[in-house]
Amino acid sequence: QVQVVESGGGLVQSGSSLTLSCVASGTRFTINDMAWYRQAPGKQRELVATITRAGGTNYADSVKGRFIISRDNAKKAVYLQMNSLKPEDTAVYYCNIVMIVAYWGRGTQVTVSS
Repeated sequence: QVQVVESGGGLVQSGSSLTLSCVASGTRFTINDMAWYRQAPGKQRELVATITRAGGTNYADSVKGRFIISRDNAKKAVYLQMNSLKPEDTAVYYCNIVMIVAYWGRGTQVTVSS
């Protein structure tokens, strides 16, 4: 059974940095795209960043220049380094991995105080 588990969330002050991690287990299939999404209270889930197996990346305009997505294919892991955090970055952050089908983690809360 495939499991996707995020970690690294927390409460930080505005301007701080935080790194999220996500690890997939229970599969031998190749992981293709990996991504981070977030959902703030009362808002729809939105795409934050994606990374292909080859390392190509794409970012939402709101996080460009502040967030960096990376992955370790051997560990089946994806990371999100978040710098210069703002209160509007407060959300539950979800990991998404795509193999034959897509899998989601349960999310990790990031709260940025002003």
